[in-house]
Amino acid sequence: MAFPLHPDFLKSAQKPTQFPADSGREVAFSGRSNSGKSSAINAITARRGLARTSKTPGRTQLINFFEIDETLRLVDLPGYGYAKVAAAVRQEWRVLLEAYFRERTSLVGLFITVDVRRGLNDLDQVMLAWSRGANVAAAILLTKADKLSRSARLQRRRVIAMTLPEDLPLILFSVPGRLGLDEARDQLLVWLGKVGQRERSQ
Repeated sequence: MAFPLHPDFLKSAQKPTQFPADSGREVAFSGRSNSGKSSAINAITARRGLARTSKTPGRTQLINFFEIDETLRLVDLPGYGYAKVAAAVRQEWRVLLEAYFRERTSLVGLFITVDVRRGLNDLDQVMLAWSRGANVAAAILLTKADKLSRSARLQRRRVIAMTLPEDLPLILFSVPGRLGLDEARDQLLVWLGKVGQRERSQ
């Protein structure tokens, strides 16, 4: 099932003054470096080259905005937690991300990509705390689920769920296995105020 909306690259921002106008609705994607964030964006939107993917962790160093229409956007946030990125660059990312969560009133949803084999780390928890502080809904994409057997990934989901609020969506996700795509798309459409859009596209 293809994503019924058609986002296109809008702009990149290295500092808050470069953010697009804070109006309408936008949904952001965040995650530890090499957690499959960019691949998830491309798979969910059915746009293979929308978000740049790389085998080199820490590739996304800017906040990238994608426009669906004049009122709706998707946002690719910088990957975090990669040790080989210079400390000064990591600090710049933190300041940029803090400003984004503090200032963006149009932000209505946040996907956090987490490698199901590793679970959430301290920085993932920071992202959750920022989203809660900004009163922004969040969901976890448990990526790379195809790397585990069905029983193993279900067990990992249960273990991870025990450490998180009960109402936080946990979506087992795999790009190669096309696992969790429809669930993630449905959640995205709800946040964007496009409930029922996917059904009408069938």
